[in-house]
Amino acid sequence: MTSNSSRVALALGIAFSLSMFLTACNKSAPPSEQPAPPPGQSATGAVPAPAPSSPATPPAPAAAPAPPPAPAPPPPPRIVPAGTSLSTRISSAIGSKTSTSGDRFHGTLVHSVRLNGNVVIPAGSTVSGVVVTAHSAGKFKGAASLAVRLVALNVKGQSYPISSNTISQETKGKGKRTGAMVGGGAGGGALIGGLAGGGKGALIGGLVGAGAGTVGAAATGNNRDISYPAETVLAFHLTKSLNLDAGRAADSAEPPQQ
Repeated sequence: MTSNSSRVALALGIAFSLSMFLTACNKSAPPSEQPAPPPGQSATGAVPAPAPSSPATPPAPAAAPAPPPAPAPPPPPRIVPAGTSLSTRISSAIGSKTSTSGDRFHGTLVHSVRLNGNVVIPAGSTVSGVVVTAHSAGKFKGAASLAVRLVALNVKGQSYPISSNTISQETKGKGKRTGAMVGGGAGGGALIGGLAGGGKGALIGGLVGAGAGTVGAAATGNNRDISYPAETVLAFHLTKSLNLDAGRAADSAEPPQQ
């Protein structure tokens, strides 16, 4: 009995001593090393807030572009007034017997047209016209009539419809001729002469007020038909003003008057 108690007491003493030893060892042992936190993270695991950045400096405003220069004023319109002479040398013959109403004829200007001292329509510019009436002497009891006018003008490749006077002539009896430049201005317009042998280059239609003589187409006393040979100069003039800055195609010209 005494022996068992001694053994128990010894075991308890050994156990108590071992426990005290282990406790002392734990107190004297250095703390275990912890792994270093990753960059940017504190030991407690929190990510530090980023440092506030300074506000960006706004770019300087671009300089306003300089205003464009004022456009140059447009040139004044080139308007050829009514009454301007368009003396025309025809390129082919026109006759009361050989032509019919509505036929076209062509020619060139004899003189340049100027505005403010500047040539706006050069001499040699082409024109076209129409035969307004053409009646042979044999169809009207010996009377013949012929009337022509201009309808278009071409200036440096640009076509313009134009309005001109009508040059008209008729015969009664044996070659007796009367006529007038229809649509003339004040002063009675102009007469169509009846002189024989007008021939090449003859001027048809001279001004009465100027006292100039007039020359008709080539004729003989018994020839009642009217003929303007090629190269005859016909004294046309504008009856309406012409705006050279507003050209249109000659095809839009008004149809010939009957």
